Amino acid sequence: MQVPEQFAVVDLFAGPGGLAEGFHGVSSLNCSRPFPIVLSVEKDAAAYETLRLRSFLRQFPNGFPDEYYNFLNGECSEPDWSSLYPDQWNAASETAFKMELGIDSTIDTKLEAIKKQYGSHTILIGGPPCQSYSLIGRARNSGKSIDEIAKDPRTTLYQEYIRILEQLHPAAFVLENVKGILSFSFNGKSIFQQMLDSIRNVGYQLIALSPLSHHFALNGIGPAPEDFVVRTENHGIPQTRHRVIVVGLAENRAKQIDPSRLAAGLLEFSRPPTVRNVLSGMPIVRSGISRQEDSYDKWWRVVCIAAAKISESQSDLQNHPEFQTRKEEICRGLKEGKIEIFRKGTEPVDIGEGCPPALQQWIHDSKLQKLTHHETRSHITADLERYFFAAVYGEIFKVSARTKDFPQELAPNHQNWNSGKFADRYRVQLWDKPSKTITCHIAKDGHYYIHPDPTQCRSLTVREAARLQTFPDDYFFKGNRTQQYVQVGNAVPPFLAKQIAEILYGLLFEAPGAESRGYFPNTVKRTATEK
Repeated sequence: MQVPEQFAVVDLFAGPGGLAEGFHGVSSLNCSRPFPIVLSVEKDAAAYETLRLRSFLRQFPNGFPDEYYNFLNGECSEPDWSSLYPDQWNAASETAFKMELGIDSTIDTKLEAIKKQYGSHTILIGGPPCQSYSLIGRARNSGKSIDEIAKDPRTTLYQEYIRILEQLHPAAFVLENVKGILSFSFNGKSIFQQMLDSIRNVGYQLIALSPLSHHFALNGIGPAPEDFVVRTENHGIPQTRHRVIVVGLAENRAKQIDPSRLAAGLLEFSRPPTVRNVLSGMPIVRSGISRQEDSYDKWWRVVCIAAAKISESQSDLQNHPEFQTRKEEICRGLKEGKIEIFRKGTEPVDIGEGCPPALQQWIHDSKLQKLTHHETRSHITADLERYFFAAVYGEIFKVSARTKDFPQELAPNHQNWNSGKFADRYRVQLWDKPSKTITCHIAKDGHYYIHPDPTQCRSLTVREAARLQTFPDDYFFKGNRTQQYVQVGNAVPPFLAKQIAEILYGLLFEAPGAESRGYFPNTVKRTATEK
């Protein structure tokens, strides 16, 4: 079998392009790009603008243009790329498309053109919308009839993915979705099992990336549904994001590959990267105060009022010496005001201490002098008080406070506060653990994404969320801040996508020396300590 030079990538339900960024990041043995992104489809306007900009930047194989770095470094406003680089901009506009799949049929024409140009040397990637399958989405749907749920097009959009899979018939595919899809049933049938059966019927051999599934694959046993769950913290992502990822190879290709190599697994890191590894090197910023005039002086007074409320409360923490000492130390430092903390932090551009070298290299860009999207939101004073308490509590006890741990003086006027249903409504992300899953809910409020440093007393910025999702620092998100949060929360971590792409590289190209570079294993389990 002749080894092709490239496999063209089609990205459906692309969001801001996390999956595509990982595939683009793979270099072949001769340093070329084996996975060109030829089509990215997204219906959200802001995410589409992000996709088009990134597609434009990929038109420069020797590095992004200087004008882009000038823009990111704050030396100029964003240029009119279509005037400055018309050829590259037009190429990007032919790659990124704003289109609603399942409704707009013009994609079929584009797919036929791609198939004509590349034949079977294509890869399909993407994740159909997951709101209907997620636990939150199902909670919202409780009480709805089957007919009402059926009217939500997101429930069956996976069928559009499979329709396109059948039409394009790529050499391989990657399908991503939430873990909740495993237990989601529609009309009495498991959606996930229906999905797997449909994919097999189209002509694909399925590959699960979990360590346990490798053992079964080597012994000729097919993967179980739960084997498709990928726990990202085990694979170099500083986040406990658990997602279903199904990888498939066309049966005619799978038959030509040694079965032991089809037991391809993701790198397993000796320890999960932590919040500290990616956030501790970032500029210190403070939150704003909403519903009143904002200033540093007013802000630190709010923090000190929070500290006083905690001291005067009747909670068990009143007599906890370490907690009280830390709280007073923070307030004393803020009062002295030796260094005023601003709401927007651009410098220095650094990565956290102890960050695994491969992840550091992936995120950090030495040409950046400033960080974009690192500006805080405003919060009401009552929430700032809760954020301060939660961050100090996390520092001292190494866990996030539950509602029962909060002093009554800080409790919100919520009927369900003491019900136990929302015991972790205010959650701090802990320095020395991976963060909890970054979701698009971060766009609505920061309660679940409190920064671990109590001296900053705030929720995470867009750039911090993007780092936890392993987006490179030079990745620019279009739209307003709310739209940026949504894009980051909906994305597949690019560093994880790169590892999946490397596995497919080893399987599809059968490149000499690929095994020594870690693209595919010769044993069931791979371990990375410094990768």
